[in-house]
Amino acid sequence: MDDKSNKLLLVPVLTVLFVMIGYQYVCPAGSTSCRFGNGESFPFSKYPADVKRKSPDPDEDAPFRFPSKFNFTREDLERHVDFDIKGNDVIVFLHIQKTGGTTFGKHLVRNIHLERPCDCRSGQKKCTCHRPGKAESWLFSRFSTGWSCGLHADWTELTNCVPAVMNKKLKKDAPSNRRNFYYISLLRDPVSRYLSEWKHVQRGATWKTALHMCDGRPPTPDELPACYSSEDWTGVSLEEFMACPSNLANNRQTRMLADLSLVGCYNLSSMSEERRAELLLSSAKRNLLHMAFFGLTEFQRKTQFLFERTFGLHFITAFTQINGTRAAGVTVGTSTRRRIEELNALDMQLYEYARELFSQRVQYCHHQERQEERERKRQQRRRMKEQKASQIQQQEDDEQKDLEQENMELTGVTEDYSSQVVRW
Repeated sequence: MDDKSNKLLLVPVLTVLFVMIGYQYVCPAGSTSCRFGNGESFPFSKYPADVKRKSPDPDEDAPFRFPSKFNFTREDLERHVDFDIKGNDVIVFLHIQKTGGTTFGKHLVRNIHLERPCDCRSGQKKCTCHRPGKAESWLFSRFSTGWSCGLHADWTELTNCVPAVMNKKLKKDAPSNRRNFYYISLLRDPVSRYLSEWKHVQRGATWKTALHMCDGRPPTPDELPACYSSEDWTGVSLEEFMACPSNLANNRQTRMLADLSLVGCYNLSSMSEERRAELLLSSAKRNLLHMAFFGLTEFQRKTQFLFERTFGLHFITAFTQINGTRAAGVTVGTSTRRRIEELNALDMQLYEYARELFSQRVQYCHHQERQEERERKRQQRRRMKEQKASQIQQQEDDEQKDLEQENMELTGVTEDYSSQVVRW
């Protein structure tokens, strides 16, 4: 009997020893996980050995970093206009040729959610964009006020003309310095813009009625010689277009965004070519930086996003990116492209600056949105906790009241019973 019991006891003991030896072989000492033949892990902690524990991002709530070759500051990237459409604020659109300004201008008058939408009638190019409750325009652009300061007026013309034009429509007893003017514009890749302007001029466009006013006067014929002697430049070849030294297509974006008074307007003899170029570029960059908003033709959706974030105005339908332009259909050789870049050297530098600034502003706006969303969620969680705590407190108060009521009822019953006992 004892031998049989010993044999039965020996079986489980040997089994346990075999399992322990096998376990030490499969999972040696010091291992944090046990790996089996199928490659799966059996962790001792709640995190698998081959999966890194996800730690919270230390920069999640950190200030936005804006590394840039142009050393943009937070103030440069922060663009939010408390636009008072019912008050005296005015958006001024500086429309540079062949930058997609016509499409954007139509968005401004036909595609914005407004309490009082612009009145655009069929067959008329201009729309009436009045403020709610006032017969006064909040938008200065081709499709609202027309070319009131001249055809494709530049920064020099607009800043000297717009206040006077808008103030003429004010009531006589209203002060003339109450308006806030917010300048906006669009820029485009210089080579694409240049080719697009060439194709446009080749089809017969001239812009001959442009005033080019600077320091109170237009340029003289000697200061701005014509590139052609006929009515227009229809059929001009690209070589002829590039060969005209007074062609305003050259560095057009830089010139139209700069303060031309700083360089003697169109008088090229007032200073050296190098000094003139330096002043024009620095002025254009400075004005672009301080504009309320600018967009890039190549980034329509981001342009829409940045405008909406800046002004708090929202478009009805999304912008569409159209890449199949006439300029896109023009094939030029390497040497021709290099020549165009040389003719537009200032525009090339300005566009590099503008693209970097635009990109940084878009990223900064997205960063702000993420922070606002996180703060909104924090506030929501805080309110939920407060509501839950309030509900728990209310439940405890109700239970306490019920208990007190039960005690009062019990006390009353006890007193009645005691009085009955005494009576008995």
